[in-house]
Amino acid sequence: MDFITLEIIPFIKNHMILSLGWIVLFIAIIVITIKSKLSKVQIISNAQAINMINKQDAVIVDIRSADNFKKGHITEAHNILPIDIKNASAKTIEKFKENLIIVIDDNGLTSGGIGEILVKQGFLHVFALKDGIAGWNGENLPLVRK
Repeated sequence: MDFITLEIIPFIKNHMILSLGWIVLFIAIIVITIKSKLSKVQIISNAQAINMINKQDAVIVDIRSADNFKKGHITEAHNILPIDIKNASAKTIEKFKENLIIVIDDNGLTSGGIGEILVKQGFLHVFALKDGIAGWNGENLPLVRK
């Protein structure tokens, strides 16, 4: 047995919870990586979103609350709550199933999951904005305020 093996076994025995934590974290990273590679929803940057909006008539679906939407949103964005998308009751965007759809949330954490739901509902080209409206605002990109 080599030095590393002789050191690892006692460490694991003495630090069982820490070792299990590292194993769970490692497995979670692998699962998230595989899931993102298999996802039909691509994460895009602000620059890519601007290009899609200006040159390809992308439709913006802002899934934030109505209050947050009023505080600032991208021009011509559709404010649709995640629950309405999950229940397939978002009729205002049904006509855009063949368009590019960019899903935007507060910080980029939930838009991918909602995008996956849209894909399952028949939307062909769904994207999620990396870092959400916080990233957009952080680059001082224009927002409409109501």
